[in-house]
Amino acid sequence: MRRRDFITLLGSAAAAWPIAARAQQPAMPLIGFLDFLSAAETTRARAKFRQGLAEAGYIEGRNVTIEYRWAEGRNDRLPALAEDLVHRQATVIVATGSLGAVLAAKAATSTIPIVFVTGVDPVKHGLVASFNRPGGNLTGVNFRSIEVASKRIQFVSELAPHATTIAFLAGGSRFPTFEEQTNNMYAAARALGRQLIVLECRSEQDFNAAFTSIVERGAGALVVGVFPLFFDLRNRDKILELAAQHKIPAMYPILSYVVAGGLMSYAADIDLYRQLGINYVGRILKGSKPADLPVEQASKFVLAINLKTAKALGLDVPPTLLALADEVIE
Repeated sequence: MRRRDFITLLGSAAAAWPIAARAQQPAMPLIGFLDFLSAAETTRARAKFRQGLAEAGYIEGRNVTIEYRWAEGRNDRLPALAEDLVHRQATVIVATGSLGAVLAAKAATSTIPIVFVTGVDPVKHGLVASFNRPGGNLTGVNFRSIEVASKRIQFVSELAPHATTIAFLAGGSRFPTFEEQTNNMYAAARALGRQLIVLECRSEQDFNAAFTSIVERGAGALVVGVFPLFFDLRNRDKILELAAQHKIPAMYPILSYVVAGGLMSYAADIDLYRQLGINYVGRILKGSKPADLPVEQASKFVLAINLKTAKALGLDVPPTLLALADEVIE
């Protein structure tokens, strides 16, 4: 080989080295975020989650990528969305918004780590082997949304002490937690000496009839159950409209109802989404296994009361209840 040709070849190879080096660098880890709800309904939760990731050292777009998949309130979309995240080789999948989202992710992969947010008992529903030793590829946070049913009915009874009959708005028997929630509510009502009536809503088309039944059957207060159907923003606004129209004191499952004009809510502190980013996704990205990360149970709950709505309903909020409130909207 002539000297000039050798130098040209050497120069071409040297120029290619940085390209080859860049090609060998590992791609940013991909977090798949699977949610039963819509982007608009989870703004605060996602902000908390990204805050937790940042505290763990991961900034979206800088050293980690997040692919969001929204089911927009449709359970039938969840399996395909979960499969898509598996196809994209997500490093870890976050499943939230409903038990259905977690089950869809679980069915889609037995190898990719799955971090869940759920309001149900994850052991009872077969998500993990135990709280301390999850086993398998799932772990996460239990908001204990269904467990605290007794507190919801207790608080609304304190605010509406003359309500001897309380209505429970349920999402219909097709939901996997229907029986568990209704049983808890019946037990809580009996303990307080109240009668409970259960009204099933299979879709938003049932709301008007349900509220008509509440009035006709003489229910003096309402507890809205923890069902995905009631987390949709349009459905939330319709329920609030009907409660105001019929002047029914109501307890809601999430804070956004009270911010939008509902009377009161009692739910786990949304800061758990920050813990999700720090203690689960962040640690998994650094090499931890889901099986070694115990399921965290909510220990802090937020009682919110809207005083303006209470006044419109002609209710006096007892000082003892007001003292317990974490969020008071005036």
